[in-house]
Amino acid sequence: MRAGSVSAAANAGGAARCRSNTPAPRSTCARPRTARRRARAHRPRAERTCDMDALSDDDEYARREPQISCLVASRGEAAAGGAAVQRVGAAVCCAVERFVAVGETIADDNPDVRHSMVLACKEARAAGRAIERVCAGADGAGMVSAARALLAAVTRVLLLADMVVVRQLLLAKDKVARSLDRLESVSNFAEFVRAFTEFGGGMVELARLTAERRADLRDERRRAQVAAARNVLERSTLMLLTSSKTCLRHPGSASARENRDTVFCQMRRAMDLIHYVVRDGLPGHEEHSHEAAQWEAGTALGALRGLTGQVRTARARGGADAARRRALAGTLRALVERTHDFTDSAYTSHEHRQRILALAERIAYELERLVAVAVSLEEQGASGSATALESACTGATSAASELERALVAAARDQARDLAPLADEAKRLASDLAYIASSCGERESERLHNIASRLHEQLDHIIEVCKLLRHIAMSETLQVSAKFAEINLRIYGPQVVTAARTLAAHPGSAAARENLDVFVDMWAWLLADAARLARELLDLTDDRPDKQQYSSLPRPGKHGTTSKPLKAVRLDSDEQAKIAKSGLEMKMMSSEMDAETEKWQGAAADENNDIVKRAKNMSSMAFAMYQFTKGEGRLNTTQDLFTQAEYFAEEANRLYKIVRQFSYQVPAGATKKELLEHLDKVPTYVQQLQFTVKEPTVGRAATFSKVDNVIQETKHLMNVISKVVTTCFDCANKYNLDFTGLSAGGAGAGGGRGTSRDEESGAGGGVDAKPGGSSSDTAM
Repeated sequence: MRAGSVSAAANAGGAARCRSNTPAPRSTCARPRTARRRARAHRPRAERTCDMDALSDDDEYARREPQISCLVASRGEAAAGGAAVQRVGAAVCCAVERFVAVGETIADDNPDVRHSMVLACKEARAAGRAIERVCAGADGAGMVSAARALLAAVTRVLLLADMVVVRQLLLAKDKVARSLDRLESVSNFAEFVRAFTEFGGGMVELARLTAERRADLRDERRRAQVAAARNVLERSTLMLLTSSKTCLRHPGSASARENRDTVFCQMRRAMDLIHYVVRDGLPGHEEHSHEAAQWEAGTALGALRGLTGQVRTARARGGADAARRRALAGTLRALVERTHDFTDSAYTSHEHRQRILALAERIAYELERLVAVAVSLEEQGASGSATALESACTGATSAASELERALVAAARDQARDLAPLADEAKRLASDLAYIASSCGERESERLHNIASRLHEQLDHIIEVCKLLRHIAMSETLQVSAKFAEINLRIYGPQVVTAARTLAAHPGSAAARENLDVFVDMWAWLLADAARLARELLDLTDDRPDKQQYSSLPRPGKHGTTSKPLKAVRLDSDEQAKIAKSGLEMKMMSSEMDAETEKWQGAAADENNDIVKRAKNMSSMAFAMYQFTKGEGRLNTTQDLFTQAEYFAEEANRLYKIVRQFSYQVPAGATKKELLEHLDKVPTYVQQLQFTVKEPTVGRAATFSKVDNVIQETKHLMNVISKVVTTCFDCANKYNLDFTGLSAGGAGAGGGRGTSRDEESGAGGGVDAKPGGSSSDTAM
């Protein structure tokens, strides 16, 4: 909750800040309130949408909060503070005034909280002026009450603003849910394209709001849950597109419908999780914490540590009453139940299984001894039982420590096998796709055998993920392991289902693309599981960590050299910003694929360079989206910039081809619309080229350039999509021929990668080449 920043900032100040000599900008405070409201009313809507962030990030108010705390602490000296104290009081009043102005703007835009927000802003303004009067006067006795009133009013404003943010997020989620319902009910391809475009816009807005909300959440599990839900939604979007197209092309295929329904179901579950996390903790919704307890079931490691804590409490209190004894018994039952995941697993070795069972029996024995001693102390009060209590507690904690080490050892033993398991599972999925596309139903027995082996690998990987969750030492890793298990269990079998659809329709391009996308998702999920295993292996390794001196500069990391380096992780703010831009790019890429899919009729000729160039650009845009997710073959920022240069060149070639095509279009409204869109292409190409060639030095400048390049590519992709759509309309309306169209020699070196399987991001023959002479370095 943003309101927590108020008290945190108030405690950060020292007495030295009270002696600030910075003069207060009194002109801001003197501005009449009606004039400020009139100015806000005439501001563009785009500016007013930033008010929510300005409310929580008011730097001036944050700088003055320590001074408020200092004034309260030294109120006895404030009476004789002189001009310095007066300047501080005036500065606090001005900061509160700017803070309140943003709150009033939010009230104007949200009628449901207007009354409460206006009252809170009025109270905050009055408290700020009271502090100014106290600092200007000779008596500092009213400082404490004025400061308390100010902090209470500011907290109330922040709480109301947070309610507005939650309401906006829920409205965006409901909009996406309605778009999903519409997508599920479409009956023809044209209606599907319109519905998917609407869905894409809603998804971009939901991604932006959830990223902002995740940054505001303090609870580690809630942040991890929102991140996992966002990941599911983003990765499922492309599967939603291909599975829906396959279902429309083959309405009688049960396997195609199963693919599509599974994606819809999983996306709705992800939105339900976002809804729960957003509503959790709000007034009137605290009871939902109990309802979600089943999903948030504890781990074996958590049960062990809880049991150890209860034993230590019994030792400190000199015994355990009836309630604590029942709690001990309940924790023991939960621990034994969770260790069953280790002992019941077919992949746990016999030695690990026997050791876990023996240690579980030992813990039960030690706890029985502890309970017996506690009962003896409670009933008889025997003086000799204190030693027995200490012995029972020591035995229980020792057995718990040994069981923890045994569980970690068993999980680590299986985690080491996860990387080769993932490689084998990827190979089986590739073989499955090859057989389904080349042999069809003639090789049904072979297809069935490979599918059975794939299911066996899937079961083994799911078992490993389950054990990894039990030994995860943080809530973030627990949630990551839980969602890796869930996604593998749901999407893993769908690879086989998509293969059966292609085997039944071997000549279907839609079924082939659908299988490729599900295989890509399978590879993503396996990579997630392997990364999780590596992280937990590193965390549970007994070897001491190598000492690092973070105060020393690391050469080349922040963009001061021209040598391309290995990509590093972005921080949370950079990741959220880039992820939003990347998702917009992905949605435009999907829309472009949907537009080019319309040309599958008579217009889809081998000589149709418009379709080929458009698909090539779509493949490049998808690779740039993969870069924002840390995936694909674009590993460094230099790779991204090189890819953007190829993208601009390909757009220029497409412009020349469409310009030739426009000469065949008869004069009229359609040709006018085509030329209007087409004339924008050179401008966007030039802007993208200028942005790519702009030199940068430093991490912040390089990140800003990455964001600008993605934004410019998105703008160019948007106008190209409109050009392709208008070309299709002209071709259908006037029955035009595309044979012989070319970019005037430019097409020879362009390369045409039309499949995302390559993950080249550069469209096959135009792969991004690492390196370069630019000073832009890897991030």
